[in-house]
Amino acid sequence: QVQLVESGGGLVQAGGSLSLSCVASGSMFSGNTMGWYRQAPGKQRELVARITSGGNTNYADSVKGRFAISRDNAKKTVYLQMNSLKPEDTAVYYCNVLQRRDVYWGQGTQVTVSS
Repeated sequence: QVQLVESGGGLVQAGGSLSLSCVASGSMFSGNTMGWYRQAPGKQRELVARITSGGNTNYADSVKGRFAISRDNAKKTVYLQMNSLKPEDTAVYYCNVLQRRDVYWGQGTQVTVSS
């Protein structure tokens, strides 16, 4: 089992920056993928960014060039640096781990971008 705890959400003005962190505890094995998803009110949860244990990354088109995902395997932590935030980035952001055949989710952290 893996437990995930996110931190770093909050309220920011458009154009500002926020940094999210997610710490994993429990049994983490090599070869997993850590990522961030978000869900805005009335919308489906969508991928924001993900990173493999080897450092390969994928981003949603809507955040490319503005967000950066990174991870520290020793600390079992994944980060999301969000720059040039837009009101449409407002959502609950969820940390995610895909490990072998299992998927784990954090409890979510609210990010609100005011115009």
